Amino acid sequence: MATEILLEAREDGELPGRFARSAAATSGVSLRTADVPAWFAQRRRAHEFRVRRIPFAQLDRWDFDQETGNLRHRTGRFFTIEGLAVSAADDPTPIWQQPIIVQPEIGILGILAKEFDGILHFLMQAKMEPGNTNLLQLSPTVQATHSNYTGVHDGAPVRYLDYFTQLHRHRVLADVLQSEHGSWFFQKSNRNMIVETDDDVPLDDDFRWLTLGQIGELFRQDNVVNMDARTVLACAPTVHDEAGALDSDTGLLSWLTTERSRQRIRAALVPLDGLDGWTRSDTELDHHREHYFRVVAVAVEAGNREVTAWTQPLIEPDGPGVHAFLCRSFGGVPHLLVKARAEGGLLDAVELGPTVQNQPAYHVDPLTGQRSPFLDTVLRAGPERIRYEARHCEEGGRFLRAESRYMVVNADEHEAPTEPPAGYRWVTPGQLASLARYSRYVNVQARTLLAVINTGAVRF
Repeated sequence: MATEILLEAREDGELPGRFARSAAATSGVSLRTADVPAWFAQRRRAHEFRVRRIPFAQLDRWDFDQETGNLRHRTGRFFTIEGLAVSAADDPTPIWQQPIIVQPEIGILGILAKEFDGILHFLMQAKMEPGNTNLLQLSPTVQATHSNYTGVHDGAPVRYLDYFTQLHRHRVLADVLQSEHGSWFFQKSNRNMIVETDDDVPLDDDFRWLTLGQIGELFRQDNVVNMDARTVLACAPTVHDEAGALDSDTGLLSWLTTERSRQRIRAALVPLDGLDGWTRSDTELDHHREHYFRVVAVAVEAGNREVTAWTQPLIEPDGPGVHAFLCRSFGGVPHLLVKARAEGGLLDAVELGPTVQNQPAYHVDPLTGQRSPFLDTVLRAGPERIRYEARHCEEGGRFLRAESRYMVVNADEHEAPTEPPAGYRWVTPGQLASLARYSRYVNVQARTLLAVINTGAVRF
């Protein structure tokens, strides 16, 4: 009862300030930031991690359906690889076709928070994902699909799950459904949560308490903070010191609604067999002409996972991506150039994305067949104009070596005009952060860059 009273006594209005104090704190109670590499090395020594490519025929309990060619697990759970056909809303002729991951269940991505010495700390996990470039990365406290935490995989229970399922005992600081990668997932959402407790939390060896500022320091390093941690931190109730914006909040929402009405597309699941331009061999499903991504199979061994060995399909992009915000200051207020980006796998078709979103880096927009008008500005930026740059892996549980270069780059009027092209809009970091606390406004690539801002890894 005392815990409940204490948590209820803290008003929501205090939250941005508490997060700001945590972002300013670069030392924590359980681990120095400089000691994170040694902790990771210790966890690698403690567990066996191994990932190897295998032929499709060696997938255990995964089969290609004889009628559709869809790749599915024999239990009917986890996820499937199916076909997707995308067309304009007023024309049934497909603009493009591709494989896509179908995973209708909603998972939990949760970070547990606790105050130590007046500063919020966050319980982060050193977690192995088979698709990560360096396998082990900093992850949320809980990162589990519905199949995982309901025991479909017959594995060990998910640690700390009760903090995110028994919410009456704790305080919810953030709780929002967010989309996954709209180019590789079909209408996939996860529940992004930050939950605060005053309990004495038993600390497992794979977990450490870190401040938001410590996580911000780790954001400046390549491939340390995983995608699931990034998307949760983007939803944090942070504060941004802004005196004004080019557009009002209402005007911004009206513009996005207009873009959703203008960029109307139709996306439909189709059989994986017979996709235009896609060919399956013994080891991969790949496009025979364009180089976007391929579907492959892997065998995994991981000593610290709920299941210690398994096989699964993964999506492997054809090279690293680049995702970047151009930024300018108007009236002393920083702004980011967002794009209303249509993707075939998004439930609402259009969400706010970065100025440049290319995976791989030379990829053209399948809707328009054109390169981003700002791609060269980003790629040619000198070090004096780059506010932030680091490489981060995308979701390592479904994508193999899907590494992207994330950037925030200063621009001028010539490179990024005050009146940008159709589909682009200037927003403040605060406006973007406010939208990220609601479902399906800000896409996953933009949320990574927003998490970088929320943690203080880039400052304006």
